[in-house]
Amino acid sequence: MKYSCLKGAFLLLILSTVALAQDVASFKKRVTVKKLGNGLTLIICERPEAPVFSFFTLVDAGSTQDPMRATGLAHMFEHMAFKGTDKIGTTNYSAEKLALEKVEIAYAAYIKERDKSVGQDAAKLKQLEKAWQDAIAGSDKYVVPNEFGKIVEQNGGEDMNAFTNYDETAYHYSFPENRLELWAYLESERFLHPVMREFYKERNVVIEERRMRTDSNPFGRLLEQFTEEAFAAHPYHRPTVGWMSDLNHFSATDAQKFFDTYYIPSNMVVAIAGDVKAAQALPILEKYFGRLPTRPDPDEATTTEPPQNSERRVVLKDMSQPIYIEGYHRPDYRSKDDAVFDAITDLLSEGRTSRLYRSLVRDKKIASFSEGFTGYPGIKYPHLFAFLAVPLPGHKPQEIGEAIHAEIERLKKEDISDDELKMIKTRSKANLIRGLADNGGLATQLATYQTRYGDWQELFRSVDRIDAVTKADIRRVANEVFVDTNRTVGVIENAPGGRGSPGAEQGNAPADQGGAQ
Repeated sequence: MKYSCLKGAFLLLILSTVALAQDVASFKKRVTVKKLGNGLTLIICERPEAPVFSFFTLVDAGSTQDPMRATGLAHMFEHMAFKGTDKIGTTNYSAEKLALEKVEIAYAAYIKERDKSVGQDAAKLKQLEKAWQDAIAGSDKYVVPNEFGKIVEQNGGEDMNAFTNYDETAYHYSFPENRLELWAYLESERFLHPVMREFYKERNVVIEERRMRTDSNPFGRLLEQFTEEAFAAHPYHRPTVGWMSDLNHFSATDAQKFFDTYYIPSNMVVAIAGDVKAAQALPILEKYFGRLPTRPDPDEATTTEPPQNSERRVVLKDMSQPIYIEGYHRPDYRSKDDAVFDAITDLLSEGRTSRLYRSLVRDKKIASFSEGFTGYPGIKYPHLFAFLAVPLPGHKPQEIGEAIHAEIERLKKEDISDDELKMIKTRSKANLIRGLADNGGLATQLATYQTRYGDWQELFRSVDRIDAVTKADIRRVANEVFVDTNRTVGVIENAPGGRGSPGAEQGNAPADQGGAQ
């Protein structure tokens, strides 16, 4: 049986290696990269398997770039990017522009009075809030709701979406290949002429999102407080969705300033993959994306997280599902040991043969789920390697922590087996090939690696780096990183008297001070 398994693993290794070599060679022939004069990078991958294409626009700015007192602003602008332009989403932009300017003037007057620490005039505040709401109503008369999305859908667009994380903001969907020029117009236009329409209505949507996903969600609260505890200085300690007081404070004017600072061509990579020919597509893409104006590169310097010299711990007492999470500081993705962390992730968490699954779920039967993973909460800056597990009924988070630490000690003291190392390397090749199977995944990978390394081909070199990982590397990194003084622990304890228990204080986050619309 063991011989058969080894033979199968070896065959899979050979096949995936051959396939990967073929992919590298074929991709080089099919990928075209063009950096425009304004600094924006275009990537086109020809893949004529079906008459469609997918794109991925990556903006190298996320919540780490949120200004102080305006956390959540990167995420907020992501929402605004679907609100249309000066030509889409309005019945009369000239009039709407004047109305939106009145909204900002009224809002500035309102928050100036609202945020006074002393001497606030309640009657004046109520009057100013009404003036602001009236101004909003005046601007709303010109709005054509959801027109941008409707144009995409009416022309066969699918899976239109976007996301913001700590490191970046991205936009993506798929289109029929005969709509390439329409897509290029739409995608460039929303970054050429964005309009902050329905800003405060959408801000209320984000506030509710925070209430649901964080304030009213025990695991969301744990993650937020765990991350805040792990990062004392670096902006990774600030939530992507934003703090409630900031969500109730920042303005459409602030969002426009964020856009003007970070949504610059040199900070953007646009990748498309599918039934497109570079020779025909490039002139179209240059025509539209070349319109984006060149602006100075932003200062993206951040506070360096100081070395951690003692264990940190967050305990939430809540009558909900207990959770255990712990994290260890590690260098950013450019580290010479980045591939070693990826190998450790695979060893601990990849499938039912992984070490954490076998130990905590299958053998000890103390957890319903367990994993170890790198890249939390981002990768662009020094971040965490984290362990997460969900205890089964009758088992406490402390027991989970002890079981995880036993697996960590194995990594420190014992070399992993030859079979384990082979499977890590085999799976890295197979996972890469699977990740390139569809146009959306391919466009995502090309844009991401081009942004992070300045060369999309690093996508394939990442496999070479894992291939070079040794048993000694894994032991060395485990001993360097997984130490008590470098550890932050977060737990939810299912304890009487905690939030959510009978008699405990209930409620969501503080009421929205921004006013309902």
